[in-house]
Amino acid sequence: MKISLKIFLGYFLLVGLAAWFVLVVFVDEVKPGVRQAMEDALVDTANVLAELAKRDLKEGHILNGQFAESLRNYQAKAGVANIWGIPKSTADYRVYITDSQGIVVFDSKALAIGQDYSHWNDVYLTLKGQYGARSTPINASEPDGDTIMYVAAPIVDMGQTIGVLTVAKPNSTMQPFIRRAQQKIMGWGALLFVLSLGLGIAFTWRFTRAIHRLRDYAIAVAQGKKAVAPDSSNDELAELAQAMKTMRDELDGHQHIQQAIQQLTHELKSPITAIQAAVELIQPDMPVQDRTHFLNSIKTQSHRLQQMVKNILGLAALEQQQMLELPVNIELATLVRQQVQLVQDRADQRGIALVTSLAPALLIQGDAFLCGQAISNLLENALDFSPDHSTIQIRLAPAAEGICLQIEDEGSGIPDYALNKVSDKFYSLPRPANTPNAGQKSTGLGLNFALQIMALHRGTLAIRNAENGGVIASLLWPN
Repeated sequence: MKISLKIFLGYFLLVGLAAWFVLVVFVDEVKPGVRQAMEDALVDTANVLAELAKRDLKEGHILNGQFAESLRNYQAKAGVANIWGIPKSTADYRVYITDSQGIVVFDSKALAIGQDYSHWNDVYLTLKGQYGARSTPINASEPDGDTIMYVAAPIVDMGQTIGVLTVAKPNSTMQPFIRRAQQKIMGWGALLFVLSLGLGIAFTWRFTRAIHRLRDYAIAVAQGKKAVAPDSSNDELAELAQAMKTMRDELDGHQHIQQAIQQLTHELKSPITAIQAAVELIQPDMPVQDRTHFLNSIKTQSHRLQQMVKNILGLAALEQQQMLELPVNIELATLVRQQVQLVQDRADQRGIALVTSLAPALLIQGDAFLCGQAISNLLENALDFSPDHSTIQIRLAPAAEGICLQIEDEGSGIPDYALNKVSDKFYSLPRPANTPNAGQKSTGLGLNFALQIMALHRGTLAIRNAENGGVIASLLWPN
């Protein structure tokens, strides 16, 4: 299923469910809302009629008094009304009056005169001084059928309840209003449905169009075509477009494979030339001292070639690796001690003190071999640039961002122009005059190798000059 369809269905489902829920609530609330309004009107009507009927009930001629005559006249000619488009031409009320004992003494429909209504809630509760109302089915055999609402009001004279007047009105008379309200709600609901559909289509089209533009840009980049990175008003898509542009700029700028081959070819020329020159100069009858010098030069340059090829292969494999395959728990203090032990003999030969301050029980998740290589490269670098009888400080401690390893030497430091280049591939500074390999350069891959290892561990490599001379190289593993 295409992402555009997934987005549309998800959006439409969300909006559709919300609209359906709102419609159901509205429709379900219409009927009780209308009935509540009708009950409120009946309360006022009952109280007004109770006041009008008080004199006739008190004087004993409620059946043929002014009140009864007025009701009969109204029922005979109820008048014609048009209520918001719904015609009304008949009287829908039934009015009955009971005495203080609950016996019906007046009924506008002449249905229950003389009957005892004291057990009905409208009469019973009103006689007790409470609000009396009830809703009763029109047909007792159909309890779920249409109902009649009864609302009562007390007839009070001199503080005494002398009777109860009840107004009854079928709930079905409100059905046209309820039906019309529901139809309007459903109509607006249908309009909302159509608008939601239109908005969903527009939203999906706009969103997926940006994705398609990103896809087309990626295809163009893969085919080597020139293309302008698409822009987008969506923050996340804009960030993705910028990330793709940056990726392309990096790929175009580095031309990784070709550049690596060119640089490697260039770097190999120097040691090969030195070996060839030494071989040509060696003669059988030359002094032993000179022969030894040339042989040592061949050995040194051969070792440099071997290291260069080894580092290039390792770096190429590392750059292709996108994530750690089998990370394990690494106790960093133990790993650092192991790497320090490997270079201890070299340091002792030159009188260099390796002073360690390692916090215990600092664990990371990673590749122990690769992390060991990164630490080893920094130690080798520090030894190469440290004068004899100096000190190298090795500190491991927790930091705010994670765990930090610092290796600080007492060398001459890095020139300002080289500070931002020392971790570049094939970039190397000549060793200082007061070191065994004075004037020589390394393969220029060690620090870049360490940089790639830290990137694989989501960490960082930082190199800066110390305030009192020397260099501080730091490895930071994040929490």
